[in-house]
Amino acid sequence: MPKVAIILAEGFEEVEAVAPIDVLRRAGVEVVIAGLYPEPVASARGVKIVPETTVDQLKAEELDLVILPGGAGGVERLKQDPRVEGLIKAMQEKKKLIGAICAAPTALAKFGLLEGKRATVYPTLVEDIKPAQYVDSPVVEDENVITSQGPGTALEFGLRLAERLVGREQAKEVARRMLVQYE
Repeated sequence: MPKVAIILAEGFEEVEAVAPIDVLRRAGVEVVIAGLYPEPVASARGVKIVPETTVDQLKAEELDLVILPGGAGGVERLKQDPRVEGLIKAMQEKKKLIGAICAAPTALAKFGLLEGKRATVYPTLVEDIKPAQYVDSPVVEDENVITSQGPGTALEFGLRLAERLVGREQAKEVARRMLVQYE
């Protein structure tokens, strides 16, 4: 069974975290919710999620995918945490999947992962993902990096991640059961 970690920092965007968690778990993927610290993590609108572990317990060799959700406050905290940067760079070195949505692709840019890649981001942050080539699309895949634009694209983002991990047919079945259009 594929194993995924999603890293939450205070100020994360609820939909961008919960939608991929839900979709991937429906697809039979093990999803570990990690916080920067062990206590409950407050989202941008005050919803608290209790992490199952902390980022320093995550190991790239044990994961198939790491997801960074958006939310301006959360992303700024992710960008400043050397443990997050180290994990993301280790995932890149191992050519494992990395997903980032909304403002989170700016963290990938800061970590040096977007040079020469096509990527998307929340539309007001296009300049912040340079040197990536911006693509105005809900979800953009370039090799092992999958980026998405925002809350309204979170289900499609989750389904595309599921497709990469468990295959197109399983992702389409999850979408069908959720009453989501997915081609």
